[in-house]
This record gives sequence, C-alpha cells and structure tokens, in this order.
Amino acid sequence: MRILVTGGTGFVGSHTVRALIAAGHRVRLLVRDPRRVPKDIAEGEDPSTAVGDVTDAASVQEAMEGCDAVWHGASVYSLDVRRAAAMWRTNVEGARMVLGAARRAALDPIVYVSTVFALCPPARGEVLSGRSEPKHPPGAYYGSKTEAERVARGFQAEGAAVVTSYPGGAFGPGDPYFGENAQAVRDILTGRVPLGPPGGLTIVDVRDVALAHAAMFVPGRGPRRYVLSGHNIRFAEIVRILSELTGRRIFHRTLPAWSMRPMISLGNAVQRCLPFRMPFSREGFDAIAWDPHGDDSEARRDLGFDPRDPRETLADMVRWMAGEGHISRRQAGKLG
Repeated sequence: MRILVTGGTGFVGSHTVRALIAAGHRVRLLVRDPRRVPKDIAEGEDPSTAVGDVTDAASVQEAMEGCDAVWHGASVYSLDVRRAAAMWRTNVEGARMVLGAARRAALDPIVYVSTVFALCPPARGEVLSGRSEPKHPPGAYYGSKTEAERVARGFQAEGAAVVTSYPGGAFGPGDPYFGENAQAVRDILTGRVPLGPPGGLTIVDVRDVALAHAAMFVPGRGPRRYVLSGHNIRFAEIVRILSELTGRRIFHRTLPAWSMRPMISLGNAVQRCLPFRMPFSREGFDAIAWDPHGDDSEARRDLGFDPRDPRETLADMVRWMAGEGHISRRQAGKLG
C-alpha cells in the first residue's frame, strides 16, 4: 500500500514511518523541509518525499496523487501560549485540508492522529473511549485538537474511512524535536518542577503507538476510533520511578490543585511576554489535574496494541536523552 504521511519528521510520525516501512508499506512524506527527515529513514529505499505544507491545497493534492491511504499526524504540539496562532492554523486547517482531500480521492483508510486530551476534561468517573464526545478544554493546543477532532468526526459521519487514534502522552526515545514530554522529563530530572497537583497522566510508549498505527492500515473497515492510552500513572509516581531508575533523590511535593492554580494562571499570562520558556503551563497543569483514564480495549482487540511497562519506556527515554546530550550523565544517574 502506498501511504502519504504528514508529520513524518516528528516524534510519533518518525516512529510510525519506521513501523509502516517494516510492515511492507511504501511511504511518501509530505514535508516542509526534507533536511528534517531522520537520517536512518532518509538513507533507506523508502520513503519518497514531497515538499509542501498541510495547509496548502495544491501541495496536499500533488503529494496525494498515486497514494492508496494517508496517515495525517502533522500538528503543532506545544503548551507554549506564544504559539497559539500556529496551533490553530496547522492543527485545524491542516486536518480539514488533508482529510478532505483524502475523502475526495476515496483513500482507505485515512488515519488521523488526535489525542486523548481532545476528549478532556473527563466527567467525574469517566473512562475515555472512542465513544466519548469531544469537549471544550481551555488552551490553544487542546482547543485546536478538539476542533480538529470535530472536523474528523464530520468526515466520519459522511462515511469517509477515517480511522482516528487517540494516543495518551507519548514518551520514549528518539524525539527529533525534543518536544513537550521530553522536556517534562528533563525538567523533572533537573529539579525544575518540585511541585505538582494530585492527579496523573496517561503514558504510552511511542513505539507501541507506532505499531498500532501500522496495524490500522487495513482497507474496507470503514470509520473507526481507537484510544491508545497506555498506563495512567500519578505524576508523583512518575517522579518516584525516575528517581529509582536513576538512583538519584529528586525532590517533589504534591499540593492541592486549588492552591497552585492562581500561580499557574499568572505564569501563563506572564509567559506571553517572556523571551524564554517557563517550566510549567496551564495546559500541562490541567493534563495532570484532570487525571484522564482511557479504555484501550478495542485497540488491544483489533490492533494487537500491547503497551509496555512504563518503567522500560522511561528508562529508554533517559538513556537516549543522556546519549544525545539533552541531560548530563550525572542527571541520568545509573542510566548514564
């Protein structure tokens, strides 16, 4: 199957490209800068590349010619309030452009990468699944992904073969852009986040997400939705695991969410005026305070989704970070 991939130079995207090639598919990457294609992918027999942007109709149409299916993962994933405009433009208009073109071309399947946070904040006791409705979360990233989710569901309602994945927080090695989750682990290891609210995160290994994405490329099954949530872990437990894996004492205290919220809101307002990135954000705080839980049973049944132990994920992530110089050997401790 010839698959057009958008977002293939990113964290989830680059791992997914490797999984698609390993599964025997031929891949064409739509990229803005071919130099961003990871070296191990660029030097293989696949993929081919097309230069363009997901918000440009002509480049999307040209890249899609001759393809049987599409994997749309291109998005701006940032909790930095200063990037709000880019998130709304790329995340929403990009989804409308790529999914719309794929529907008109009758591609099957059309895999769209959403996020469990497009289904947040969860109602009390709610376990998020493909049947959960998108809500109205605050913030540019969650808000833009929720609006893009509505776009995807609109195409599904029209009968397009849109298959939506809802990964939890994707962690693991090999993040070409050293994105939000890698930065969060670095900030924990460097002591920049000594406080946190009660609650937790869904952690899923990026390699397991990539394998699930590759398993979605079976035509003729119609619209589907799969939560790939992995494991829900309390934030304080993540800190404890990192402390144990590295053999270092990492200071952390849990405070009531209400006591931290005014400080977080003020920090978000101040961040708009600062030239540097602060180690916390309103959306990052909300992600923990919401404490989302997901039901990935359908992905386990249909896709063979089998999320690995998060200790393995975090250990591999820290080793990679140390090897790439994102943290010092001392900060990596026993994993350095």
